[in-house]
Amino acid sequence: MPHDHHDHLSPSGHPYRQDNDAPLTYFQRMEIAVRELLIEKGHLTQAEIATQIDRMDARSPANGAAVVARAWTDPDFKARLMENAGDATRDMGFDIGPLHLVAVENTADTHNMIVCTLCSCYPRNLLGLPPDWYKTRAYRSRAVREPRAVLREFGLDLPETTRIRVHDSTADMRYIVLPARPVDTDGMDEAALAKLVTRDSMIGTGLPLAPENT
Repeated sequence: MPHDHHDHLSPSGHPYRQDNDAPLTYFQRMEIAVRELLIEKGHLTQAEIATQIDRMDARSPANGAAVVARAWTDPDFKARLMENAGDATRDMGFDIGPLHLVAVENTADTHNMIVCTLCSCYPRNLLGLPPDWYKTRAYRSRAVREPRAVLREFGLDLPETTRIRVHDSTADMRYIVLPARPVDTDGMDEAALAKLVTRDSMIGTGLPLAPENT
């Protein structure tokens, strides 16, 4: 079906080529084809697609940090988070969809670490896009076989007495680590506490920042 549009733009205004004029990849061509078909058939509008893309782009570790800070300051919310993390985060306005979200808490003798051994399953609504290292075969395999060595490479050298629990994400289950609250933060409010929460601390490959480092 012919379309009347600019040589380099799709009917929805999407460029057929990237800015550097390199050929589109197979997946980019497939994405454009499916999107154009949805628009042509009237299932979605370009505005609706653009809105959803904006929502996806807005996802960042700041969402998860807000959840952690709330759990640090609100015992009732923390109890709900540990019982049903999906419902608790939805109460804060973070809709993770139909996925089953599990919160695992770091304690004085237990440290939790998240991996997806098959691909890169990750709580994107709370943490944004997964870091590149999370998707590598090396991390996916070594996190299970030798988690303590992997953590040392991230700069996290835990005592031998600390038990390390590795949680394997799946297509329908995601995990988020609730790190221990840093010391000397009793007078800090949620907003200030959220600034201490790093992405890696919610994956388990790092710890929250100390107050003097913010």
